[in-house]
Amino acid sequence: MHTIKDKAKLVARVRRIKGQAEALERALQAELGCADVLMLVASMRGAVNGLTAEVMEDHIRNHIIDPDKEDSPQALGASELIEVLRTYIK
Repeated sequence: MHTIKDKAKLVARVRRIKGQAEALERALQAELGCADVLMLVASMRGAVNGLTAEVMEDHIRNHIIDPDKEDSPQALGASELIEVLRTYIK
């Protein structure tokens, strides 16, 4: 499975997200201002979206069709879908 192959990279991303969540918790406990809290939330959201995009792209490439290895209308569609996901999930 691709998640096992890329396990170290994915776990590193999750650990960064965990660190961001802990920073957010500390900010809330310290009663930081709304702007600071919102920046931390936005950072976490971006990190989760990046992880989501990576796993979804790998899923398409490994379980549907890899546009880098095929030349077909389906491969073109997969390539377009990957680009749309990258843009949408940002």
